[in-house]
Amino acid sequence: MTTLSETTSSETTSSQAVATTTPVFPRSPELAALLDRLREGASRREQDREAPFEAIEWVKRAGLGRLRVPVAEGGAGATIPELFSTLIELAQADSNVAHILRTHFWFVEQQLIATDPSARARGLAIVAADELVGNGFSEQTATPVGLHFETALTPDPEGGYRLNGKKFYSTGTLYSDHTQIWAAAPGGRIAGAVIPINRRGVTVEDDWDGFGQRLTGTGTTRLDDVHVAEHEVFDLGDPDHQDAPSYFGAFLQLFLQAVTAGVLRSVADDAVRLVRSRKRSFSHARDPQVPAQDAQVLQVVGQISADAFAAEAIVLAAAQRIQEAFDSVVDGVPDAAACDAAQLAAAQAKVAIDGFSYATAARLFDVGGASATQSVHNLDRHWRNVRTISTHNPTFLKASAVGDHEVNGTAFPANAYF
Repeated sequence: MTTLSETTSSETTSSQAVATTTPVFPRSPELAALLDRLREGASRREQDREAPFEAIEWVKRAGLGRLRVPVAEGGAGATIPELFSTLIELAQADSNVAHILRTHFWFVEQQLIATDPSARARGLAIVAADELVGNGFSEQTATPVGLHFETALTPDPEGGYRLNGKKFYSTGTLYSDHTQIWAAAPGGRIAGAVIPINRRGVTVEDDWDGFGQRLTGTGTTRLDDVHVAEHEVFDLGDPDHQDAPSYFGAFLQLFLQAVTAGVLRSVADDAVRLVRSRKRSFSHARDPQVPAQDAQVLQVVGQISADAFAAEAIVLAAAQRIQEAFDSVVDGVPDAAACDAAQLAAAQAKVAIDGFSYATAARLFDVGGASATQSVHNLDRHWRNVRTISTHNPTFLKASAVGDHEVNGTAFPANAYF
């Protein structure tokens, strides 16, 4: 990433801040304790529409946002597969909390390959302070969906820029300390800006009304004459000619599949719990007395378990391709072939997982019976959540692009929406 203009701002950090507390590490007892704490109230929070501000504070205090930051710089030094494995566990505990962190971990990834030492230091200082970065990317009015924005950055005669516009699908921003806004910039270019959410002119509304992922804060962010300093802006270039290789799109899209994989693990947990707790079945069942001994019921549980395993395995295989793209970075630019492989793997993962995830979530009711549909159990949240997650990028468009790539060698769309 390059800045739109050079800066000599007094806000520029000359050396990188290092966190003073130890973060949770993948597969650590501390992480397990955090996940148990998040899991305990997850269903109730969603059912009562209780925004998980407290849960996000637990995440921040645990230093979870530093998973990918090198150990020498105060992080856990996790690989990309370790990050995605942790995300699956996190989504199993609370899929809303996992989804809230999507843009934050993308922000971290941007800093890890940044070539400007001052910009990298400023970015990682945010992460080291256990502050979170939310999302201000998409708009409901911009056409077509992609790197075209009505939100605009315009030069401020007194220095820096002014930011005006309205964003929707602002996942995570409600719970974050900063947000990453994308906007039209002078000269027909697009740019990003990372700004505090408490800055004058920034309004974050909790108006997301989707039937799934209800607590992600995926609603409106309003930007009314917001001042943006020069050093807070980075240039993304021409929206119609994004030719530089990148694995960021694959990273962002696979993140969603990791959340789905975590939901399916939760479905499997609930299936086991339901069967163990059932005391009766239908008179015409194979074993009407003990559902836990009914071979047909056990077959359904086994299929759910296998689907959850498959989703996780697919995500982690694709995460390894993204790791290879990250490992190929030289002077901030990854190898084009490695990025293509990462994009292909992430796309294949989505098409494959979407192919069974809805049915797997719905199959839970086959082992629970009619009583499992009672709202008090809130088991419909699993289907609602995976179906909502899948809408971020239509599966049929992804499959078509994969086929075109395989048959005709057509390049994948060069934007984070793919």
